[in-house]
Amino acid sequence: MANRLTIMRMLLSVVLLFLSPLSFVFWIIYTACGITDMLDGYVARKTNTVSQFGSKLDSIADLIFICAAMIQILPIVKIDFWMWIWIALIAFVKLLNLICGYIVQHAMVMLHTKANKVAGFLLFLLPIILLFAELKYIAVLVLAAASFAAVQEGHIIRTGGNRHEQI
Repeated sequence: MANRLTIMRMLLSVVLLFLSPLSFVFWIIYTACGITDMLDGYVARKTNTVSQFGSKLDSIADLIFICAAMIQILPIVKIDFWMWIWIALIAFVKLLNLICGYIVQHAMVMLHTKANKVAGFLLFLLPIILLFAELKYIAVLVLAAASFAAVQEGHIIRTGGNRHEQI
């Protein structure tokens, strides 16, 4: 059931690409993607079906959802240069984490730490909050959370930890 929820998020994420950005239907599908993201891990833990495959599938689904949302939302949001620099630095750290994870643990390591979950949740809320506040005021919080999560993930990987913290 958990993997079905994850696959549903992947499919719904693709549907986002064909909707008018910020339309009523867009928000329904966007919210459904967020709900399935929160539910799949919970269902996996409750049904005792947590697996490495499910964890990797979840990470892939997250990536598809983020990319689809960005493709739809970025063209209509003004992002200041300093934000782009910060985003690029976070992406660089995340890439280093993937490389180090492969070197240290001989596997693609995508940790589901509490910090990564908080950063992901804030990132999910970001487009919704943009309806009420300017990006420059909320970007610092989201980028700081994502930075902390990326650095923490790198530390865990480089110290040989394999922590899959659950909320």
